[in-house]
Amino acid sequence: MTEIPAETEKAGFRSDVTVELVKHSAADSDVLWAARVSTAGEQSLEEITKDPERSKGLINFLMRDRHGSPFEHNSMTFFISAPIFVFREFMRHRVGWSYNEESGRYRRLEPVFYVPGEARKLVQQGRPGKYEFVEGTAAQHELTGRVMEDAYRHAYEAYQEMLAAGVAREVARSVLPVGLFSSMYATCNARSLMHFLGLRTQHEQAAVPSFPQREIEMVGEKMEAAWSGLMPLTHAAFNANGRVAP
Repeated sequence: MTEIPAETEKAGFRSDVTVELVKHSAADSDVLWAARVSTAGEQSLEEITKDPERSKGLINFLMRDRHGSPFEHNSMTFFISAPIFVFREFMRHRVGWSYNEESGRYRRLEPVFYVPGEARKLVQQGRPGKYEFVEGTAAQHELTGRVMEDAYRHAYEAYQEMLAAGVAREVARSVLPVGLFSSMYATCNARSLMHFLGLRTQHEQAAVPSFPQREIEMVGEKMEAAWSGLMPLTHAAFNANGRVAP
């Protein structure tokens, strides 16, 4: 079937990402009843109704000594909208994660594209494995924004032209760049999220340094903010023990 592109459809540009916690079953008490079943059996269910604050020492012990399985008995589902290149890095995290992403085979992709904001450091210095990013000049920022926006517009016009000629969506999407925004649901538990955060965020309390791309770090920061409100004792223990997943 031939698709007729909307004449008024124009490219939109974003420098941020969207992260929404859409559903969860996650609390510090989940860690406690899971851990205490090894010594208390069915009596461990009493932890569900108790104040987890009284057992924050146990949570810290489990984190410190890397008894990781009690941190898996919870679930968080996030809606994420970010550039495709972020998702390609994201999906390297497979253990403890489930993903469903929008499909360019089945729906017309919207013309929303990523352009770095003024705070995004543009210049890479140093050799691979030992480099840093520094601020770009005003001219570099102007060039980056102008060139990216022009390329995005041209690519989306080509996409629309093929759709209008009856070319299948799954073929026409090939011309679209990785700066296009996509959306997905990502479901994880606290242990898998901690592993993600340990690799994809920089933090002053991290025992092991990480060098994430800034755009995936933006996603990680928003996920961490939501998680820390659900499981504050677990989050505090994660930070206190070097931000290393148990």
